[in-house]
Amino acid sequence: MTVRTPRRRRMALYVVALLCCSGAVTAAPAGAAPAPEPRVVAAAAAATTFSDDFNGPAGSAVDGSKWQTETGDNVNNHERQYYTAGNSNAALDGQGNLVITARKDNPGNYQCWYGRCEYTSARLNTAGKFTSRYGRIETRMKIPRGQGMWPAFWMLGDNIGSVGWPNSGEIDIMENVGFEPGTVHGTIHGPGYSGSGGIGAGYALPGGQAFADAFHTFAVDWAPDSITWSVDGNVYQRRTPADLGGKSWVFNKPFFIIMNLAVGGYWPGDPDGSTTFPRQLVVDYVHVTTSDSGSGGTGGTITGLGGKCVDVAGASTANGTAIQLYDCNGTAAQKWTVGSDGTIRALGKCLDAKDNSTADGAQLQIWDCTGGGNQRWGVSGARDIVNVQADKCMDATGNSSANGTRLQIWTCAGTANQKWTVNAA
Repeated sequence: MTVRTPRRRRMALYVVALLCCSGAVTAAPAGAAPAPEPRVVAAAAAATTFSDDFNGPAGSAVDGSKWQTETGDNVNNHERQYYTAGNSNAALDGQGNLVITARKDNPGNYQCWYGRCEYTSARLNTAGKFTSRYGRIETRMKIPRGQGMWPAFWMLGDNIGSVGWPNSGEIDIMENVGFEPGTVHGTIHGPGYSGSGGIGAGYALPGGQAFADAFHTFAVDWAPDSITWSVDGNVYQRRTPADLGGKSWVFNKPFFIIMNLAVGGYWPGDPDGSTTFPRQLVVDYVHVTTSDSGSGGTGGTITGLGGKCVDVAGASTANGTAIQLYDCNGTAAQKWTVGSDGTIRALGKCLDAKDNSTADGAQLQIWDCTGGGNQRWGVSGARDIVNVQADKCMDATGNSSANGTRLQIWTCAGTANQKWTVNAA
């Protein structure tokens, strides 16, 4: 993968230095989306921890109990806009959307790093109002087109005021630069992998489509030691500590949300004669959901090959009890909860890869929950259940659906004996 043109990060626009930047991204080959990767989702009963559907009268400002509006310019990325307060550049449209508008104007005579500002826009965040540690962070939005446009939906570590950037960590859920109308990027930044060294990938729409032509849904599914990106439900990237080459993973802590529409900068370049104004980023909603820890509740079934259920043999709670396929019978031995902590649990124990093995054929069992990597799992939109540590799929041995077939981990192949349906209680 190639590194995109380096650019410096977004810097603080208010005094406690909560604002930062967006680094260069490693992207997929032009014109094609990378192969799908597992997506961690909460299959147990999900709780909504943050929701804004932007319902309200046309022209009204965003809900101040959820968002704060940043003001100022940004020399560090050489962006051209001035972010304004109130509803001047960020207002509800009365149809259930927030509209962030970039204009080529400056009625307030704002001064930017290069002189009198040429453009105005808006940038909002939830710092001091809402943070999340894990869960699904999702937005549905329609991004603008045009050279020099740079919309983004992203997160920063809540401790940025004390540790600074990039030690705080940054998760870019969606970024687009106007010269790539059909591609968006997802990236992580942290100590030793920030700016042009950010770790990420791009997702391209097929057939020459442009993201500005319609609304699209952008999300990350975030669990301990795992972040997975998707566009319209299509998973295109998953990152774990194994991707960092020994550098520090700084994403197991609270983060706050940011969304903005920048104009110009090192990465997108400045607007040119082809760019018309105003340009709008239209946001349908922002939702954050997270499941319970998997330690309580009645759970639901996990079904696989032949419609058989994932089953704890003999309904035993003893450590080391085998996990198998069996006719679905509604017993507690077939009731599973999938937690936002990455565990899958039944009978008060965790689904476990035996002996902490990452090898093909390592058998699955239940064991006391330890927090180990062999007990952390991701459930993908493609119906894979992936052991995060091994990066291997739960697999019915021998492609058999017979009662008593042992379950194991195996290199993910997309075969029917590796496909599972997780049913919430």
